[in-house]
Amino acid sequence: MGKPHPIELRARVVAFVGEGNSNCEAARHFQVSPRFVNSMMILHRSSGSLAAARQGHPLGSKLSRYSQWITDRVSAHGEVPLDERGIEVHRATVGRFLHWLGLSNKKSLRASEQRRPEIAKARDLWIRVSD
Repeated sequence: MGKPHPIELRARVVAFVGEGNSNCEAARHFQVSPRFVNSMMILHRSSGSLAAARQGHPLGSKLSRYSQWITDRVSAHGEVPLDERGIEVHRATVGRFLHWLGLSNKKSLRASEQRRPEIAKARDLWIRVSD
């Protein structure tokens, strides 16, 4: 995405048109597109400001308002079932949001069953017998 025109150029274009010149004359004089001149005049009339709007993706996420719930849920259960809450987002959005929170959605290398006492005992017994 290109950079916006400098504020000085924007002000000079609006002043030139304000002196009674046409938008097309201003475009030729300042070597800009007629569309730029039209946009500057509309912006000046509507807001009185000539500052460029912020470019890029808006800040925040669809999940921002659920950040505390997501943090608690991942800490307690290691998963985030968003569909239960009626939240519809893309998988990539969830991944980016977890990264932004400093959390991971990766599964551990050990199966969760191995943490159960009876499984751990049976596993230790099996390892001792096979050695």
